[in-house]
Amino acid sequence: MSDPVGESAQSPRVSNLNVPNVLTTLRIVLVPFFGWALLVDGGESATWRLVAWAIFAIAMITDKVDGDLARKHNLITDFGKIADPIADKAITGMALIGLSVIGEVWWWVTILVLVREWSVTLLRLVVVNKIVIAADTLGKWKTFIQGIALGGLVLPLTDPDAADWWHTPGDVLHWAFEICLAVAVALTLWSGAQFYWGLWTQRKQLRTS
Repeated sequence: MSDPVGESAQSPRVSNLNVPNVLTTLRIVLVPFFGWALLVDGGESATWRLVAWAIFAIAMITDKVDGDLARKHNLITDFGKIADPIADKAITGMALIGLSVIGEVWWWVTILVLVREWSVTLLRLVVVNKIVIAADTLGKWKTFIQGIALGGLVLPLTDPDAADWWHTPGDVLHWAFEICLAVAVALTLWSGAQFYWGLWTQRKQLRTS
């Protein structure tokens, strides 16, 4: 016989069709459009670089909004757990690859960051039911600074066709965002090392328990 008290105490199943998941799906859909806009004319089109920046900004904002909504209204689903990190890594990965194609970011930086990001994401998905490693403050700062850096580098700050008065401010801002990216890369490696250490520690504890 089923236990009616136990059943009533269980939280209702959350539908995958909710606002946070729709926003997550929107981010995934935006990735190819963002990449195309960034690479128009080899990245030389200031207009399309601005369009790419707008798409990237929308993706970053919806990332924040869907996470807050999911936690506030208890709309966390299995789909969201899988799709949300994939959406995040897809848009930032496309930004890194696109910026490397047009010469804004060194390829070794892109490869290093992508290997770290995707390896951590895949491992999280693999061990999600056995080991829980929550995102720490360092990881959140990494994500924030990385978003600022990539968004800034997407902008046509060094456009040779810009007004003469803009060249110096544009160069200064460009290098400021390059420095932000360097900081983000350092935080990426540091937080990645912390993740692997935490994973190894928890696995060791599970084996000895």
